[in-house]
Amino acid sequence: MTIRLLLADDQDMIRTAFRMILGTQPDIEVVAEAADGEAAVEQARRLRPDVCLLDIRMPRLDGLEATRLLAGPAVRDPLNVLIVTTFDLDEYVYRALRNGACGFLLKDTSPNLLVEAVRAAAAGNTLISPAVTVRLLAHLAPRRGEPGPPEPPPTEPLTDRELAVVRLVAHGHTNDEIAGRLYVTLSTVKTHLANVQRKLAARNRVEIAAWAWRNDVCSSP
Repeated sequence: MTIRLLLADDQDMIRTAFRMILGTQPDIEVVAEAADGEAAVEQARRLRPDVCLLDIRMPRLDGLEATRLLAGPAVRDPLNVLIVTTFDLDEYVYRALRNGACGFLLKDTSPNLLVEAVRAAAAGNTLISPAVTVRLLAHLAPRRGEPGPPEPPPTEPLTDRELAVVRLVAHGHTNDEIAGRLYVTLSTVKTHLANVQRKLAARNRVEIAAWAWRNDVCSSP
């Protein structure tokens, strides 16, 4: 199945680079490009692409507000939005996720991670640059001697293998990396993650990682 992609960035050079990386993938088709946020929102609403790849700093409408209009809590039929930016700022990450983005990457990310993030977004999963993930979520770990706020336990206990997957997710590893580290198939990793999401009532891997840091279960990568 082909993933239909919209690219939005005010720099022609960046759009060209992303088109070269993503457009050559056999399962990804770039169906539209936009140089500003308003055009991105208009084209996204008209074409309904599987993934919208948005920069943050764009004229007329920035990528964070465009994300809210396309994927925010008030949107009846939200689209999958992936933010790719030069700016590694916590405020941007929080706003992007709060506005409904299902991924946040830095522009210097590897081509392989960019492709994986687009595929993850198309499937409704969340992928954030590993360095950003660890920095943002590590502060959720309870300080020594200070219990964190109470939260409901999992509906079922997590298995040892599921906990191993959760630890790696919490440290920012991709599904492919998790499969390699645990010597299992990619489909097995996805099955474990689906089970973990169900048991934790988590919507995505970011919430899984946040749970891991809050509950101090990811002390080793």
